[in-house]
Amino acid sequence: MKEYVIATNNAHKVAEIEKELAGKVKLVTLKELGFRGDIAETSQTLQGNAEQKADFVYEKYHKNCFADDTGLEVEALGGRPGVYSARYAGEHCSFDDNIDKLLEELGSTTHRRAKFRTVICLIEEGKKYFFEGECKGTIALERYGNGGFGYDPVFFPDRSGESFAEMSMEAKNSISHRGKAIAKLATHILKGC
Repeated sequence: MKEYVIATNNAHKVAEIEKELAGKVKLVTLKELGFRGDIAETSQTLQGNAEQKADFVYEKYHKNCFADDTGLEVEALGGRPGVYSARYAGEHCSFDDNIDKLLEELGSTTHRRAKFRTVICLIEEGKKYFFEGECKGTIALERYGNGGFGYDPVFFPDRSGESFAEMSMEAKNSISHRGKAIAKLATHILKGC
């Protein structure tokens, strides 16, 4: 069975990707490799951060690996928070802090178009591949729902009457940016199985 290192310790991400790969490859987390630190993300682009993390793992462990980066890009804010989505309100902020800052910056503007984007960088036998997924939608004026994480309570995907936080995990994954990028990654990896 082929083995891939996933450059995360996020159990939710690992479970989501394992489901797509249907048990045909073995996923190894950073924790399982004995790595406990943080990998720098200093690029100004999602692709750059995903590549930086994958490069780090490949150079350190010499194993096939992949990494992702995700950002929320809001049109009225010139694409912010983008690569700073996870720490928009500061280095050690909570999801709620980030949402508060986003809603405060948008104020009462009616132009609330946004999109989530995920970029995955795969390094396989030393060769790099990139897979991208996006989900367009609108930022609500307030929070809706208790599920999900991050900006899910204020993000309404197009053609949906629910926020990501109101959807079941299956419904969200079927249309989400990360779900689309993972599906492309899985198609590529499973071709070789």
